Amino acid sequence: MPGDALSQDAAVLLRRIDTSKAHPARVYDVLLGGKDNYPVDRAAAAAALAANPRGYLDVRHNRAFLRRAVTMLATEDGISQFLDIDTGLPTGQNVHEIAQRIVPDARVVYVDNDPVVLAHACDLLTGGPEGRTDYIDADLKEPASILERAAKTLDFDQPVGLCLVAVLHFIEGAEAYDIVRELVDALPSGSRLVLSHLTLDVNAATMRAVQQTYTERGFGAFVLRSKAEVERFFTHSGLELLDPGVVPIHRWRPDGTPPVPRPPEAPSLDVLDEIERIPHYDITDVTDADINIYAATGRK
Repeated sequence: MPGDALSQDAAVLLRRIDTSKAHPARVYDVLLGGKDNYPVDRAAAAAALAANPRGYLDVRHNRAFLRRAVTMLATEDGISQFLDIDTGLPTGQNVHEIAQRIVPDARVVYVDNDPVVLAHACDLLTGGPEGRTDYIDADLKEPASILERAAKTLDFDQPVGLCLVAVLHFIEGAEAYDIVRELVDALPSGSRLVLSHLTLDVNAATMRAVQQTYTERGFGAFVLRSKAEVERFFTHSGLELLDPGVVPIHRWRPDGTPPVPRPPEAPSLDVLDEIERIPHYDITDVTDADINIYAATGRK
């Protein structure tokens, strides 16, 4: 079903796209090896990699965590509805693709406020014939609006998987906790929260340098929270924190699934720049010292 945001005129949409400063969704796309970004986004990604050369591991393991978490919710917990907020640009293994492969009639609502994501929203709405997908053009700081509009597709009398993956570090202070609580309060018993969040706990100096590169490029808030502060998202919202708790993202229920293999026709890495090499790197050589992002799930 077409999202209500897709009715925007193309000219209006183009006017909303600001190519003068980097946007988190597009920088994330760069670090996943995507093509839906601009020079300013690639410059921001390059600056972040200069500060943390193995930072692509955080991004790619974050995506792998989302795949594992949605798979667990659909296969083990019987969750057939998902609300994915600040979903980012379409990439491989989107939430609806994972969920509807397991539960064909699963319903998925995506939320983002980047016009570039909106321009590609049709790619997020190509669900299976039995399922339903929708896209909402909205900001995480508008939880009441998100919930009202998501109710057109999701049944809030049945459990929902709420995905807040690598997004809460863009909201400062108590507001972040209150937003999560407002979203969780609207969900029925049996719902789940899937959450990941950047931290200073492992590599404080490196991550402060990354933080500076992003704030200098207009990201606004970029908050790096401790393990205890990440746990608070669950306790503040009255959620039961599920095993294995808040852990480095590569240690959250690893399943041994290898990364997407490098295409046989790929050129030699020697002829690629640092950004172009990212999707070809093997991420299985990760160590605890490489990872600066926590992951966790909770149950209402």
